[in-house]
Amino acid sequence: IGVGLVGFGLFFILFGMLLYFDSVLLAFGNILFLSGLVFIIGFRRTFTFFFQRPKLKGTSFFFGGVLIVLMRWPLLGMLLEAYGFVTLFRSFFPVAFGFLGSLANIPLLSKVSRALG
Repeated sequence: IGVGLVGFGLFFILFGMLLYFDSVLLAFGNILFLSGLVFIIGFRRTFTFFFQRPKLKGTSFFFGGVLIVLMRWPLLGMLLEAYGFVTLFRSFFPVAFGFLGSLANIPLLSKVSRALG
C-alpha cells in the first residue's frame, strides 16, 4: 500500500508540474507521498527521520513548501519543497546512484543496453 501511495503521489506531483503547477494535483500528490512514506517505514520512524536535529532545516523547508502549495501558491511551494527534499535526502543520493550504476551488471539488462546502444 505504501509503495503504491508513494508512486501515485509522485505521479500526481509530476502531472501537476506538467499542467503548469496545478495546485490541486500538487497538493494531492504531496499528501499521497507523505502518507505512503508513513505506510512504508511507520509513523515513529518517519517522525524521527524528519525531526532529527541536523535535518530540521530541510524538514522546515519541505513542510513549509507543502503548506504553501496547500495555500495555492504552487510555484513558490514547489521550489521550497525541492530545496527541502534535496537537503533531507542528501545522504541517500550516492546510494541511489550507486544502485543505478550497478544495474548495468545484470545480464539481461546489459544485453538490452548493448542492443539499444
